[in-house]
Amino acid sequence: MKSIILDILKKHGKNTINLMDIEQQMPGDAKEKFEKAIWALEDSGILIPKPKKGNRDKGRPIYFIYGINQGLLKMDYISKIHAFQRKAATGIDLKYYLTHSEIIWQKDLPFLNQIDTYLKVYGLPQEEATSAERSYALTQNEKWIDEEGGRKLLDRINLWDKMKISKYPDPLMIAVNREALGKHSHKHLIVENKSTYYLLLDVLKATSFTSLIYGCGWKVVAGLEGIYKQLGIEEDESTFYYFGDLDHEGMAIYNNISDKVNLAIPFYEALLKKEASCGKWNQTKREIVLEAFSNNFEPQDAILIRKQLQAGFYYPQEAIRKEDILEIWRKLECI
Repeated sequence: MKSIILDILKKHGKNTINLMDIEQQMPGDAKEKFEKAIWALEDSGILIPKPKKGNRDKGRPIYFIYGINQGLLKMDYISKIHAFQRKAATGIDLKYYLTHSEIIWQKDLPFLNQIDTYLKVYGLPQEEATSAERSYALTQNEKWIDEEGGRKLLDRINLWDKMKISKYPDPLMIAVNREALGKHSHKHLIVENKSTYYLLLDVLKATSFTSLIYGCGWKVVAGLEGIYKQLGIEEDESTFYYFGDLDHEGMAIYNNISDKVNLAIPFYEALLKKEASCGKWNQTKREIVLEAFSNNFEPQDAILIRKQLQAGFYYPQEAIRKEDILEIWRKLECI
């Protein structure tokens, strides 16, 4: 009962409270338990009686209005913050939480633990990265910083300026098929890895694609917007296809650009005919991303993708043979 009232007082956020505001939020316990809990909070100094505002009942009274000693109310909460700060990785500053609601602390705590773990393993970043890449590294959710309040949290703990997040993303490496530039519509293939880029580069001119783009892992997320200026074409003239490693991180990258880019299905179908490799065990499995990704494929392939990745296997881009590249690309041209 006492703990329930404490939670009510913390959420109330004001220096006084009406007894009725507490009672209305209580479960259906006996009146005696409620009174004893109020008296215990009086005795601890957290609730301060306001006798002039009236009381009810005889004997030891229960008052209609109570003051709230915010310092005592927050004592356990402040102790938790100090305990976390003492063991926290270098760079994390929790002063913000000392003067703000415990609700914010509880909401942020899972992310604070993830950031703390990351920094203890890798330290503060030494090189720049896109917000999506840094977000994924910290929380295994590439959209956390830009779309789910991550930047505000990093500001709260004075880490935003130390995260080396690119303000101006690096331009992507693009190979152009000059024969396709004069068309009114354009197709572009983005690949995750450099080795695959160079493998495909040898046959680009034998395709109808306007360009081949090296996505450089997560850099494609921020660099995609600059492609139109790099190529000198209009946005509505282009269709993009993406081909990355068939692993959890490759799927996460695609998930972040899936509203702008299509999957290069024939390349993935070719990968699925190869033998899967032993998984990258440091990658985080996100069921919602795996489900969304696999739903782009025929049922039998979708089942195979889920089965292999859930078992800890993956398919690297490099598994496709050089002699098969053009034939696979031809299938993509027909889509």
